[in-house]
Amino acid sequence: MTRAASDRIANPPGDELPGELMIWVLIVSELLVFGAGLAAFLAVRVTDPEGFAAAQSHLHRAAAGVNTLILVTSGWLAALATRAAAKGRVLQARWLLSGAALLGIVFLAVKATEFADLSAKGITTDTHAFFTFSYLLTGFHAAHVAAGIVLLTYVTFRPRPDTTETVAAFWHMVDLVWMMLLPVIYLVS
Repeated sequence: MTRAASDRIANPPGDELPGELMIWVLIVSELLVFGAGLAAFLAVRVTDPEGFAAAQSHLHRAAAGVNTLILVTSGWLAALATRAAAKGRVLQARWLLSGAALLGIVFLAVKATEFADLSAKGITTDTHAFFTFSYLLTGFHAAHVAAGIVLLTYVTFRPRPDTTETVAAFWHMVDLVWMMLLPVIYLVS
């Protein structure tokens, strides 16, 4: 047996993934759910492109841009926390995880402001199919942000390398989903 074949047997492909295997099962399943929601959104958009474009004009693109910067920065802090935890720098990991969680809260506050403004204008899920999908997809994403904040906060108390890495993987999935939602919901008309 060659050395490369021996290494593959000793280190199966899943061993290179950061975090636990089950977090990757969760991440892939969540990406599939969001992907299906976006596919449905795009399929319905084809039936009414003018209506979707008109509805989209009510969204806060600048706020979505700010939220993108907030979430990417938060993901960066989570990545730095993973490094700090791996090096045994517990206090540094705690501060970085706390910063990531705090930015998640800021993201939710910006999103809540957008939802409140739309609601004040009388725009609900019943206003147009665009808003049905927009509220559902971004609301479901916001629920994932809230869950991520809870996980980041929990790990802050004991930032071991394995748990920090697992929570950071989840948080990066939240980033990735936002990067899929942003162009489809806010930018492409």
